[in-house]
Amino acid sequence: MPEKRNKIMDANDIHKTVKRIAYQIYETHFEDSKLIVAGIADNGVIVAKRICEELKKISEIKPIFVEIKVDKKNPINPIVLSEKLEVCENNSVVVVDDVLNTGSTLIYAVTHFLSIELKKLQTAVLVNRNHKNFPIKGDFKGISLSTSIKEHIDVDFGVNEGVYLSE
Repeated sequence: MPEKRNKIMDANDIHKTVKRIAYQIYETHFEDSKLIVAGIADNGVIVAKRICEELKKISEIKPIFVEIKVDKKNPINPIVLSEKLEVCENNSVVVVDDVLNTGSTLIYAVTHFLSIELKKLQTAVLVNRNHKNFPIKGDFKGISLSTSIKEHIDVDFGVNEGVYLSE
């Protein structure tokens, strides 16, 4: 029997949510001339790039996009950034992912930035699931969903763009 997927957000909802997150980030960082927006591969990269686009439209802040590659199966493996870590030094950083589930991926990504001096380190997620195993939160959240452990959230940025809930 095929898995049933319920659409929670469509492409328009995602666009509005990303725009709202960008405004919240701007309200927090309005005094910064530049801001590091670091997206966790794969879908976090897409969300981060969209946040950067919105920040360019609504503010004078220069967003600097950085891609973070985390081995999600074994997060203690070395993390790879698309830029040198020093680019982030003495700046504010927002680490972005699509879904905050257990917090494992996000906490390992955030921890990578703790080896340098930063103005501020925050997180942004499109969907917060509230099933955390680690002490991390989304500072900027699109939506929060109370789901069962059996349920799965899938963010699709393809032809059928949307956020889906399935069992």
